Amino acid sequence: MKLYKYILAASVMAVSTQAMAQELNSAYFTQDYKYRHDMNPAFGNDQGYVAIPVLGNLNVRTQGNFGLGDLLFKNPTTGKYDRTFMHPDVSVDEALKGFHSGANKFNLDLRLTLISVGFKGFGGYNTIEINERTMMGLSLPYDFFRFAKDLSNSVYDFSDLDMHAHSFAEVAFGHSRSINDKLRVGAKVKALIGAGRADFTMNNVHAELLPNAQQWRITADAKADVMMKGFKFKSKNSDFKTKPGSYEHIDDVDVDGGGVGGFGFAVDLGATYKVLDELTVSAALTDLGFINWSEHVTAVNPNKEFIFNGFQDMSVNDDGNGDTFDDRLDEYGDQLAEFANLRDTGEKGSKTTGVGATARLGVEYELPMYRKMSFGFLGTRRFNGDFSWTEGRLSANWKPLKWLDGGVNVAVSDFGTSAGWILNIHPVGANIFIGMDHIMGKQAKQGVPLKSNMNINLGMNVAF
Repeated sequence: MKLYKYILAASVMAVSTQAMAQELNSAYFTQDYKYRHDMNPAFGNDQGYVAIPVLGNLNVRTQGNFGLGDLLFKNPTTGKYDRTFMHPDVSVDEALKGFHSGANKFNLDLRLTLISVGFKGFGGYNTIEINERTMMGLSLPYDFFRFAKDLSNSVYDFSDLDMHAHSFAEVAFGHSRSINDKLRVGAKVKALIGAGRADFTMNNVHAELLPNAQQWRITADAKADVMMKGFKFKSKNSDFKTKPGSYEHIDDVDVDGGGVGGFGFAVDLGATYKVLDELTVSAALTDLGFINWSEHVTAVNPNKEFIFNGFQDMSVNDDGNGDTFDDRLDEYGDQLAEFANLRDTGEKGSKTTGVGATARLGVEYELPMYRKMSFGFLGTRRFNGDFSWTEGRLSANWKPLKWLDGGVNVAVSDFGTSAGWILNIHPVGANIFIGMDHIMGKQAKQGVPLKSNMNINLGMNVAF
């Protein structure tokens, strides 16, 4: 396995990743959406339910302020997206217009629901869950893309290149109850079982083109932290390209057996309060916790100054007559690994890291003359260092029948504007729902969206 698959290209490739089951903010005000308790543990349901394993809550979601459509360009001859932004036929202005002048970010926060049960009892509503979760983040400065594409300058300076991947399982027990006619509270406790975590940072980057050479002298502070059972870097010696001698650098990785990488604990806390008969406010803080990892391996670039050959163009073909899309991603990952220039610094013992908390604040107003209709506003803030984000979502919610409800909404976030919807069907004995926080846009030939903001959520549950 290549190093970049764990640290570097894992996050780059995430802009084209399809993955499962994360919270659906569009359903926050949908009263009998079975998984509202994942967003606010104070919420209960009119019905109990048992999730059909894996099928109970399926989700495909990507999120960011740049996407595959900013990296791939259409070939005017073939009509296919088989050119990267670095292709010489793509002009500098065209190649860079899709990237933001500040940080170009992508976040992925997903949950695969293995077991989920909800039932009334003990004076309230109770939930039991087993979930597999993965969190990924990517933050790249604008000048990183300019450095990769535009050779008109001989000096580039940029900082704060960050990548992150994090995977764990959780076993959660939740309970909510009404304190009085106005106040309802809830909490969820979670035992966390860590599978692995990888963090990469590269700061204070200075790139200077060497005279009469297509090579760059790079000055930077780079570091990789990997927390995974049995994980080791593999190194090799290579000859210097511009002077006699050789140097040691990371070329590959090895996982000896794998297994549980760490253990942790987290809590969710929430409350709802009926200010008036028509007006309800709610607040929640979820995933407040930590994981202690038993093994912690690091790599740095000890020589703060090193030589980099530069990024090379990659064309993409999936027609059998050339390199495939995956081949080009592999090559890009190799170039990123060379750009990072990491050296193994060995085992550093245990390490404790946070999970990344999320805060939500909701306000819902029911129409006094038509109680089946309500309007709501949900503010969401994710706290996760450089991968934090904020969203505000305004929704119209309708419950025309006792067993049918849903709504439509619009949102503004750090990743732009979007529209969403939810349809929830829950007669006695069954529950089927489908919804979107971000409607899917145009797709590339490879079947992935050209923009990062895309989401579809559906599930089937047994209700009782």
